[in-house]
Amino acid sequence: MKLIDTHAHLYAEEFNEDLDQVIERSIQNHLSHVLLPNIDCGSIDALKKVAQLSNETIQFLPMMGLHPCYVKEDWETQLAAIQLALDDKALNCIAVGEIGLDYHWDLTFKEQQHESFRLQIDWAIEKKLPIAIHCRNAYEDVIKILQEKKHEDLRGVLHCFGGSIEEAQDLIDLGFYLGIGGVLTYKNAGLAEVITQIDTKHLMLETDAPYLAPVPYRGKRNESSYLIEIATKLAEIKQCSMEEVARITTKNAADLFQIV
Repeated sequence: MKLIDTHAHLYAEEFNEDLDQVIERSIQNHLSHVLLPNIDCGSIDALKKVAQLSNETIQFLPMMGLHPCYVKEDWETQLAAIQLALDDKALNCIAVGEIGLDYHWDLTFKEQQHESFRLQIDWAIEKKLPIAIHCRNAYEDVIKILQEKKHEDLRGVLHCFGGSIEEAQDLIDLGFYLGIGGVLTYKNAGLAEVITQIDTKHLMLETDAPYLAPVPYRGKRNESSYLIEIATKLAEIKQCSMEEVARITTKNAADLFQIV
């Protein structure tokens, strides 16, 4: 059995003291790959260091993008630095991400978020790379922009999906996967009810570590090894084996991100 964590910030300072142990636990829980989405230009060096820890047992694959919560006054300067990293052949980024829209914390730079999102989608299309989308309280606008930018080379995943069945279908119709994380295990989140109506062929698994730890670790630091709990819950919802969930979601991630 092989699992892929399609979204984890293992370069975050929360892992400074015990990253080696976190990696070892991930290997023990059947992870073969962990995908590392970037946040801003300040996280690039830390992300690179974790990517360099790849070995024959587990691979750490970098993405490059500007997270919408970090779109501030200097967003154009940030994007310039991020574009240089994306173009770095030595880094070999597998996707543009995480990018998107976030209306939860602050709407001061809403229009700049839109511009940043559109520009980074253009990069992805030009480079024929998938995108990893962050969306919080902004599904309508995210879907509208994806529809506007629709292109044969535009594909990706809506990371940490938490929308309605209608929003899920809109994204699937656009050729996007849904990233399913720890929220699936939360009793009153409502995500499980939505996921029962969606074929597993449209899903992939993620932790968003160090955030959103699944039950029974909720409230603690999340890590990639906890992906097994999300896979277990999805198997329960789909009334199938863990091996079947692992096979399908791993294939989905491998197909989208061109993982050999």
